[in-house]
Amino acid sequence: MSEVSAPSRPRTRRSAPAPALARPSGWRGGVTGRGVGRDLVTVLILTGLLLLVDAGLTLVWQEPVSALYTTIRQSQLTSQLDALEREAPSQLEVTALGHLHTTGSRIAFLARELEHTAPDGAAIGRIHIPRIGADFVLIKGTSVGDLREGPGIYPQTSFPGAAGTTAIAGHRTTYLAPFRHIDQLRRGDTVTVDMPYGRFVYSVIGQEVVKPTDIAVIRPIGYSRLVLSACTPLYSAADRLIVFARLVRIDPLGPARTI
Repeated sequence: MSEVSAPSRPRTRRSAPAPALARPSGWRGGVTGRGVGRDLVTVLILTGLLLLVDAGLTLVWQEPVSALYTTIRQSQLTSQLDALEREAPSQLEVTALGHLHTTGSRIAFLARELEHTAPDGAAIGRIHIPRIGADFVLIKGTSVGDLREGPGIYPQTSFPGAAGTTAIAGHRTTYLAPFRHIDQLRRGDTVTVDMPYGRFVYSVIGQEVVKPTDIAVIRPIGYSRLVLSACTPLYSAADRLIVFARLVRIDPLGPARTI
């Protein structure tokens, strides 16, 4: 009897595993690490270059971002000053001026009136310093916010035309740096302050460096004078550079002249 072999089971063919998708070198969750690194380096380089440019401009001229802000604000303040100069005196002021018979007394009255009625931070005049090419709208006040917009008159001092000292502060390295070069002023140089009621011409008589706490330099003395104040040395608030100027001429303007 022949031997019968058991039927063999058919072999199951196994499918080969699907090939893995190739991933780029440095692949992390869909973002290329090397690409991120390159982008970061580019950003850092550009940031560094911008900082260098900013520092360079500040060293040779002034800080550009704050300068742009003050340029815009000075333009707006010029419009405010133009409106102030066109404004007619009130009936009360007309009556008071009618009883004042000298130009000096009318100017002094109008100076005190503007000092009393102008709000802090308002445009109240303009300062011209030909020697250093400075020409800026003046602000009432010397707070941090005020001096960002332009030179400001110290609230502890008088407006030009009233008896005493008029003290004006300004920046030297930021916010258009209106007083950057006041250290170059010499005896005899002129500083002109235009107010709605008069033009005041001062002649420089000297300068001094004092501590920020030395307020004696802005106190009234025996004659009408102008004091310019700014931080010194450059890029430091350690001391104050003070320029003194004596009033040499007054030209009446506006109500002081016409009423």
